[in-house]
This record gives sequence, structure tokens and C-alpha cells, in this order.
Amino acid sequence: MFENEPIMTAIITPFTDDDHIDFDALDKLVDRLISEHTNGFVVGATTGEAPTLTHDEKIALFEHFTQYVAGRASIIANVGTNNTAASADFAREVSAIKGVDAVLAVNPFYNKPSQAGMVAHFQAIADASAVPVIIYNIPGRTVVKLDNDTLVQLAQYPNIGGVKQCTTIEDLEYLVEHTPADFAVYTGEDGQTLGAIQSGARGVISVASHLYGERMHQMITDYQSGKTDVAQETMSWLAPRMDALFAYPSPEPVKMMLARRGEIKNNLRLPMIPLNEAETQHVLSVLEG
Repeated sequence: MFENEPIMTAIITPFTDDDHIDFDALDKLVDRLISEHTNGFVVGATTGEAPTLTHDEKIALFEHFTQYVAGRASIIANVGTNNTAASADFAREVSAIKGVDAVLAVNPFYNKPSQAGMVAHFQAIADASAVPVIIYNIPGRTVVKLDNDTLVQLAQYPNIGGVKQCTTIEDLEYLVEHTPADFAVYTGEDGQTLGAIQSGARGVISVASHLYGERMHQMITDYQSGKTDVAQETMSWLAPRMDALFAYPSPEPVKMMLARRGEIKNNLRLPMIPLNEAETQHVLSVLEG
């Protein structure tokens, strides 16, 4: 699945000054990102401030998003929590929304389950969902990590279609080599974008594409056409800017930048807060340098 879709944007959730989802700003952002070569979206996940979205807000977000995108890009809706039964029930509900192509489910955080426990967790979600499940393996946020061999095992399970992998290039290479050809391996680390493509992964699920989609697309195009030196030069330009977007808790830096461009209000939900002046200047010194 997701053939020839190298840039997926893990999209922010814009909020109005009275703390509602700003659908008008979201629609304009979606249009721009699609025009800048975003091939798909992960909606209502980490960058979208999922922990502070209510159930009803998520459903409204997914329904609006699918209707507005209307087939112009793939849509992966986040359903995962550390509660297996709740995640499975939500996957069943969300996967029934027309236009949702896959659901995203994260490693169970806080509980610290075993490898076998995580296998059972993802299998239960896959059994409940009407669309494929994309596993979100991000040990930096969840403490637990799905081992490569565990992911290879899960890749064989019906209705588990891919992984957003936030570990190492070596892990990506292993997964590309040992999983079925139709299992979609993506990096979730912007700084690995070129390395992921070189390893045979499908591409990146990105935050930086909010700002640098055109350059990322050109870099991938250059690499695929044999202009490897040019692609590496572009990656060298992008890398410090990608790092700056994660110098403070994401999505605080990217929301600051989008607000400076006038695309959204710089509103977040606690415990996320806007960057202070010193933090803002630090990020700007890199991004605008």
C-alpha cells in the first residue's frame, strides 16, 4: 500500500482563539500542502495534538478531513492509545468513515507491555479495523520498542499494512529486507528522509513538510533520477532546519512558524504551550538563517 507516496505530512490541528478546531485554516493548509507534493496525511496524531482532542473532536476532524480532501491524497487517521479495547473500538468506528485509507496505532505507552503483549495489542486493532493498520513504533515517546523481529511477525498478520518507524536507518533497512513487498515502511524522523529512501523505505511521515515540502520533493526526485550529490546537498541544507523543528516539544516550533506566515493562530492545548521569545529566536535563527 501507499506506492509512490514518499511524503506524508503528519498534520497539525489548528485551533481558534476560543479553542475550537479551526477548519477554515485547516482547509487552506491542506490545499497548500497538496500543491507542494504531500501525498498523504496522518491526521489527529502526535503533531495533531491527539492527547488533548476529545473523541467527538476526532470524529469531526476525520469526517471533515476526508470530505475536504476528497481523494486528492491518502488519509491515515490516528486511533491508538495504551488501552487495547478502546483502540480497537475506535478503529472500528473510524475505519467506517468513507475516505479513511488506514488507521495509525502507537505502541502502548506507560503500561510497558512485553513484545507478546504488543503483538496481541496490534492484532486486536487489526481485527477490529475495516482498513489496514499502520503501526507507530516510537520508543522515544512510549518507552517500549517493538523489536525488528516482532515487527516482521506483525507484518505477516492480515490487515497490518505498514509501520511509521522512529528508530534507526539500520532498523529501516532490516524491515525493508524482511517484510512483505506490500508492507509500507516509513520513517517518522525527518532527518532520515534521504536515508530512508536510499534504504528502500517508502518515504517519510513528516513534520518538516509543513514548511519544506517542495524541497523535500525535489530532493527525492533528484535522488531517484540519479542526481545523488544534488540530493545530498539538499538534505544537508534541510537537516539543521528539520532538527530545529524538534528543538522544543513538537508541534510548538512548526505552529510558531505557520503562525508567522499567517496561516494559523499560534494556539496549542495544554500541556503544550507557544514558544517563548528566546525559544522563538533560536528556531528562527536556524530556519531563516
